[in-house]
Amino acid sequence: MPKDKTYLLTINGGSSSIKFTLYNVTESLTPILSGKLTGLGLPSAKLRVTNSIHAEESSVDIKADNYQQAVEVLIEWVYKNIDISSVKAIGHRIVHGGHQYKNPQWVTKQLLNDLSAITSLDPQHLPGEIQLIEAFDLHFPQLQQMVCFDTEFHQNLPTVAKLLPIPRQYYEKGIYRYGFHGLSYRYLMQVLQQHNAEKANQDRIILAHLGNGASMTAVTNGQSIDTTMAMTPSAGLVMGTRSGELDPGLFGVLNRSESMTGEQFETMINQQSGLLGISTTTSDMQQLLEKRSDDTNAEEAIDVFCYQACKQIGAYAAALGGLDTLVFSGGIGENVAEIRTQICRQLAFIGIELDNELNQQNALRISTSQSSVIVWVIPTNEELMIAQSMCDLLNLNH
Repeated sequence: MPKDKTYLLTINGGSSSIKFTLYNVTESLTPILSGKLTGLGLPSAKLRVTNSIHAEESSVDIKADNYQQAVEVLIEWVYKNIDISSVKAIGHRIVHGGHQYKNPQWVTKQLLNDLSAITSLDPQHLPGEIQLIEAFDLHFPQLQQMVCFDTEFHQNLPTVAKLLPIPRQYYEKGIYRYGFHGLSYRYLMQVLQQHNAEKANQDRIILAHLGNGASMTAVTNGQSIDTTMAMTPSAGLVMGTRSGELDPGLFGVLNRSESMTGEQFETMINQQSGLLGISTTTSDMQQLLEKRSDDTNAEEAIDVFCYQACKQIGAYAAALGGLDTLVFSGGIGENVAEIRTQICRQLAFIGIELDNELNQQNALRISTSQSSVIVWVIPTNEELMIAQSMCDLLNLNH
């Protein structure tokens, strides 16, 4: 790390992984180092690091039985591998800021207190994200820290999409559709705008972030008009371990028949459902695809995932009054051609036609020249959005 350069460090803490990237601001936000701690809470936890300067990759097993251990591993790695005196600031992704916080903010004691008070809104992510901020503040108190909220992209949702059909008194208490994956959607729109700004700002667009967490967003005139996740990231599409949309009466049934508590119900829908729940074996789509030919449960998990995604695209095409552009992103959306094929198979009626060869290659554009809907595959980059937001707050060029 040359000392005459300025660097920014981004931290993207998920429920079972932590991603980080060191950017060189002096050279137009060039990523220097990037890495990911995966499998947190499992014996197979690993730390993978890519050094972009030397084109080197490394992977080591780590002990991360819980989130706190993972944070300690990351802090130790930063001490050993980053000249912190050259780092200008640290930026974090925060999934939920409640009704109070949506735009990027510098971290203050008041902000941390406010976030700690709303961890019940997102117990899967917020506590770990707060842990990361506090750990970096403890070890590197000289550095400013900033947070970006995943809800920012959806903050201007129209009322018809924002309102939940429950007593209005709860809306006044901040209970409504927030939407998530906002940093990912912001990046996808940025890429579309780089290709054709006028078209991106006028098109009727569906953005599909399909991974262990999955959601879709309908966009017109460059603005989110509806999104599948709602008050919490548990709603919407089928996910790795999250159920997505459910009959709201289910909790009452399980409470009466099995004495299930609210906490047990939340654990079930967030950690034991989705692909894992249906298949009974794994939340990993690649593993399910390998099993599908001789495992009915795996086959049904895949089919439900694709059916719900296909149905949602149809619904959003109706909400948009048609469809011009469909974007696949996220771990599954970017990498699994078979899933994209299955999702799009029944969507010819709205003008979607995939080019099989381009789809198998995970090409940038995978629709045929005859397709009236352009279908893209765009690897997302939430970390870059965090870095750009830091530059904006610091008045740095990027």
